[in-house]
Formats: sequence, structure tokens, C-alpha cells
Amino acid sequence: MKTRMPADTHTHTQLCRHAGGLPIDYARAAAARGIPEIACTDHIPFPNDPHPSIRMTRAEFDDYLRHVREAQEANLCAVLLGIEADYQRDLVDGHIQSVLDQADFDLVLGSLHTGPFWDLAPGDPAATPEFVEQMVRTYFLRMAELARTRLYDVCAHFDIVKRCGVRAPEALMAEIVPPALDAVAAAGMAIEINTSGFDHGAAEAYPSLQILAWMNERAIPITFGSDAHNPDQIGRHFEDALALARAAGYEHRAAFRRRKKTLVPI
Repeated sequence: MKTRMPADTHTHTQLCRHAGGLPIDYARAAAARGIPEIACTDHIPFPNDPHPSIRMTRAEFDDYLRHVREAQEANLCAVLLGIEADYQRDLVDGHIQSVLDQADFDLVLGSLHTGPFWDLAPGDPAATPEFVEQMVRTYFLRMAELARTRLYDVCAHFDIVKRCGVRAPEALMAEIVPPALDAVAAAGMAIEINTSGFDHGAAEAYPSLQILAWMNERAIPITFGSDAHNPDQIGRHFEDALALARAAGYEHRAAFRRRKKTLVPI
């Protein structure tokens, strides 16, 4: 029996400057793959950022909205208006909310991208146990901060701190991850199963099966996101992600419209 594919609620277009394609291209790819719904979630513009390397400028924001509308009007699949609003402490008061007020978003992803984890690979002399512990502690403290802002609907790539394959000991994770999950649960947020990790040094989804089990204990809903940076990545590894979700005890996923969450079967 053919697997029923969930919505892919994490995609990026050429406006990110490190991705390719437009929303219409992703809608075509989703329709061909049998994915009934996608969300466009390009990175939020930052102020005073005249040469952005991973995000649209504020001047391009209207173009982004126009491209999403064009994909919606093509009726190839359901297309949601989303945005990935990267968490930065100095932007919480004012800027992020001001952008979110500019459009009727269906969902807002919250994510962390800054930190030494981005390029820290196994075997790097800097990856001492002490450094890794501090890095991971800091990361999950920031993730809890993100949740407590109440600005976001979904945590994106929740444990991307393992991106290059450097992992903290299980005992440390059992100490520091649950408080971050408690903050997410208190905020009423979902956490995505982000399948890009299968193609990174992590070699597994974000988050891990253990974290998914802790999430399920707290009734934190899930979404599915490929984090596609090209249309041919839409829905990548979703069969594996569905198996992972079921192994953690999930039977439903979160669906969003105008930032209102409902649960639907997977």
C-alpha cells in the first residue's frame, strides 16, 4: 500500500540566496511526489543587513508574498504562507513581531543557526568534552528562550546542534533537553521532524528518536519538514520520518491555518 505523505512545512527558495527555485516550483514537485501540502518558509529579513547571505532583504519581502500567492493560485497542492523567524535575542523586542504583523502567516518556524556547532565535526581538536558540554547546554538554553517568547508555532530542527556528528553523552542530554521540551510544551508549540539531518553529518533526523519519545510524553505535536533547498528535495526521507514518528508513539501530526493548530492522523 502506498504511504500517505504528510505536509512538508519547511522549504526554502532562491530568495534565501543559498537555495534554488520559487514556490511554484516546490508546488509542482510536491504534486508530482504526492505531497498534498507544503509551506513556504524562507528566512525572515534582518534589519541592518545590507548583504544577507542566507535571507531575503526587507525590500524583497513583498516579492516573497507575491511568489507564494502565485503558487497558491496554481492549485497544484495546498500552499501555506510561512516564515522561518530565526531567534536572536536582540531582535525579539520589536523586529520579529513587526515582520509577522505584515502578513497573514499560516505558521512561523523558530530556529537557531548561530553557534560553534555549525562546522564542528568529530575529530576536531576543539571538540573536547568540556567544549561540547558547554556548546550543547547553551544551545538548549537558547531553545527554551525561543519557546518562552511565544512568537513561534513550530521549533525547527530542534537538535541541530549535532549537525556535523558531534554528540553529547546520553546522560547530559537527559539532563538538559527535558527542560527545553517543557518550555516548548508550555508555549503550546509543535516540533518538526526535520529530515535534512539524514543528509548531514548527523546522519539522522532532527530530533532523535529519544527526544521524540520525550516529546510524546509531554504531548508536543509534530510536523514534518524536509528543509528543502531545491524542489527535488521536497518530502525527502519522509517514509523514514513517518516510521520514526510511529516508533515514538505518534499517531497524529499538527496542521496549521492562520497560526491555528489542529491534529490530523498520520
